Amino acid sequence: MLPTAYGAVLKKGFELEWNPGTEQVCNLCEQSDGRCAYSASNQFLGCLCSGGKVGNQVCNGATPASAYPASRSKGKGKAAIGGVVAGAAGLLLVAAAIAFFLIRRRKHRKVVNSSSKLLKYSGSGGTPTRSRDGFDVESGSVQDMGSRFSYEELEEATDSFNENRELGDGGFGTVYKGYLEDGRVVAVKKLYNNSYRHVEQFVNEAAILARLRHPNLVMFYGCTSKESRDLLLVYEFVQNGTIADHLHGHRAAERALPWPLRLNIAIESAAALTYLHAIEPPIIHRDIKSNNILLDGDFHVKVADFGLSRLFPLDVTHVSTAPQGTPGYVDPEYHQCYQLTDKSDVYSFGVVLVELISSKPAVDITRQRNEINLAGMAINRIQKCQLEELVDLQLGYESDPATKKMMTMVAELAFRCLQQNGEMRPPIKEVHDVLRAIKDGSVAENGGGGKDKDLVPPFSPNTVHAPWDSRSTTPNTSQ
Repeated sequence: MLPTAYGAVLKKGFELEWNPGTEQVCNLCEQSDGRCAYSASNQFLGCLCSGGKVGNQVCNGATPASAYPASRSKGKGKAAIGGVVAGAAGLLLVAAAIAFFLIRRRKHRKVVNSSSKLLKYSGSGGTPTRSRDGFDVESGSVQDMGSRFSYEELEEATDSFNENRELGDGGFGTVYKGYLEDGRVVAVKKLYNNSYRHVEQFVNEAAILARLRHPNLVMFYGCTSKESRDLLLVYEFVQNGTIADHLHGHRAAERALPWPLRLNIAIESAAALTYLHAIEPPIIHRDIKSNNILLDGDFHVKVADFGLSRLFPLDVTHVSTAPQGTPGYVDPEYHQCYQLTDKSDVYSFGVVLVELISSKPAVDITRQRNEINLAGMAINRIQKCQLEELVDLQLGYESDPATKKMMTMVAELAFRCLQQNGEMRPPIKEVHDVLRAIKDGSVAENGGGGKDKDLVPPFSPNTVHAPWDSRSTTPNTSQ
């Protein structure tokens, strides 16, 4: 039986390489009060000494087994250390690769799960929402989401998303013209990337459009399935471009929008917004601008791009959310207070009204600093009774008294829509009614007679031809 100290050494284990070659070495070990240690092949390993020490051949001054370096194995020890380091580095690389793979896989699953949600909403009840601004992205069902298109089908329809087929930027995706096998000409919106925010907007637009039916809203045909390699939305193709194209864009030289047509565009756009604000629950478009108002072959309005739209709960005055929209159109009260209301759309529409009477873009850095924003310019010119410096004179403002009267009243209406205080703006239904009355000639000017003179509330300015008392309204927004 070995002494306790030797047994402890053996239990801990050790590894040495020795080749003494003769039994004389073992005799020397035992003479120094040690015990000889042999390998399974009966080779001498070392001299086990008292105190848990191991000697080379004898026990005098032996080194503890836990720290004993075999004098003949220094090279092998260094090699072993190098091997351990190399092995550890290899294991770290493998672990990093596995972690990277798992992270990628998790992100991919997240995108697929987010993308597939667009198939879960019903046309009658739900639109995707989030708890922080009144929406529940888990609500709805698979029904009434329009047709299902495969990626391959839409890829073929757009000639592999040929850049020559690009129609424009859809806010969070590129829109391409496509030809389906059934003969329909369509517009296909392709998501820019699979970030969660863009997927959320994609799902939001698909779900909202699926439940809307109005002649002045772009028709939604369907979307790709959850198995698609990319998220795609399919709409009717609206061939006459946007009103921005015709007012101050690449088609402005055609002069295809005379005043009567512009007034009709304003009426139909207001009708679309009135519908959105009247349904239950109401929908705030949140990105009304001339680039999102399309024109069909007969120049009828098709309001598009609902990626930023939000449901508006019936029992609240506003929804608190980070301001989103397009510079030059964003409600200043919404921008400052982070409170979205239906009057935010009214403000944006007021900018569109000014575009229609002026043919000027909403933002133009070549204008004077306090008039870079068209809204500021409009309020400035109207308050100073300088409407002739704002409107497009080629529309007949100076040559046709009836046109001048209508354009003046539309300017008055736009001024009301552009008030800094949202409560001072009229509801969109009233805006729509006033525009129709202007077209019919039934809105009173200067407080005179008319079939529907009560359409203009008392706080509205009387006319743009007289100085306005703006104490109850908002001063020039650029000051």
